[in-house]
Amino acid sequence: MAKATERYGEWPLKRLMTEVVGSGHKSADDMTREQATEAMRRILDGEPDHTTLGAFWLANRWKRNTPEELAAYVDVMADSVETAAPEVDPVDCGANYDGKGRTAILGVAAGVVAAAAGTPVVVHSGDRVPTQKQDAYKHVLDELGVRTELEPAESAEMVDGTGFGFYYQPAFNPGIDGLHDRRDQMGVRTFLNTIETLANPAEASVHLGSFYHLPYAKRIISTFRASETAVVDRVIMFQGMEGYDDIRPGDTKVAVWNTGDEDVEAFDIRTPEYGMDFEYEDLGVEDVAGESAEITEAVVAGERDDQFADAVALNAAFRIYAREDCETLEEGLETARGAIADGSAAAVLDELRAF
Repeated sequence: MAKATERYGEWPLKRLMTEVVGSGHKSADDMTREQATEAMRRILDGEPDHTTLGAFWLANRWKRNTPEELAAYVDVMADSVETAAPEVDPVDCGANYDGKGRTAILGVAAGVVAAAAGTPVVVHSGDRVPTQKQDAYKHVLDELGVRTELEPAESAEMVDGTGFGFYYQPAFNPGIDGLHDRRDQMGVRTFLNTIETLANPAEASVHLGSFYHLPYAKRIISTFRASETAVVDRVIMFQGMEGYDDIRPGDTKVAVWNTGDEDVEAFDIRTPEYGMDFEYEDLGVEDVAGESAEITEAVVAGERDDQFADAVALNAAFRIYAREDCETLEEGLETARGAIADGSAAAVLDELRAF
């Protein structure tokens, strides 16, 4: 115990449970930044007893983490993240790593189209991450024949060579990946599901992330504000399908924050305003990875003119808008559709397969 105190501090997870976070969602206290920092260091070092670790994760879930706590977790995580910045400055797309199970993953196609239009894009994920362990970016790219088990330096080369890049969590974030089995035993999401999407392995200056509810988006923006390592110029959070970074048919809420701004700008994307007449169910698929890959290939080749083509174009436009490479989504849509029509998007996919 004395050695652990000397190495970490005076707040092992069991003490934090007993004295701070473990009394329930109404009566628990929030941790100080120092306490949260110490807790995360212990977790990444594998120091806590497994039962205590599970209890701590659940207590955090019940009481809901503050931005200060999340920022502390992110900053400790950053010590074990291997970054590799490409020469270009991409949009970092931080979708939920545990994936989707009902609707197509549009972000690969959207990222390819945006890259073809001149907006570099980075995505990152693990492989069957708990708790859902469903299809994520990696699995669509695997189906397309694109290499995914890359070292960070290779991922950066992919971005510079094609405009689109994939970073593989076990390679760039081994500390979080090493907790896979413990997370799998939990059966519910923990704060790791939140912070792993904020890792930013390409050191991008724009973060594009997804959320279920607007208050959560504002909490993530506040986390960026409080973090000492997650330094970005612009954060855009939006209410994606299944919590993923795909715009919803109908009404999608968006929150935008730029460094130096006091307030968060919020607005809605309404797909009917862009002439898109389809519903959530119209983007459903049975085999998420396989069908998403087929949709990606057909859309970027200009072989589809349906709800998936419209959805990909809009999501590509949103990535172009996120990096401020266009002033409006209408302008971004025109640019995205042009990149498909002139064969540029198909060329990017060919380059990715050849990488």
